[in-house]
Amino acid sequence: MTAVQVFFNGTAIDAVAGQSVGAFLLEQNERITRTTRFGDKPRGMFCGIGVCFDCLITINGVTNQRACVSVVEDGMSIESQNGSGLIR
Repeated sequence: MTAVQVFFNGTAIDAVAGQSVGAFLLEQNERITRTTRFGDKPRGMFCGIGVCFDCLITINGVTNQRACVSVVEDGMSIESQNGSGLIR
């Protein structure tokens, strides 16, 4: 297993290269990836296969990325997302 460094909400954390962002977050006990657009309700990993879109997160400044099917890469910036993540 090759270790890489990623940044989650600004904090540098070691991760395993090739694992999904969702698996990395669960390993860090981070269950919430985003909040809903209306009502600010917490969402996170649900299906784990890219179908439900509950695990949307911001990766390298790009909003609405599915954590469960995105792969960890060295230097990646991962941030929790509020609502749609789009600037209104």
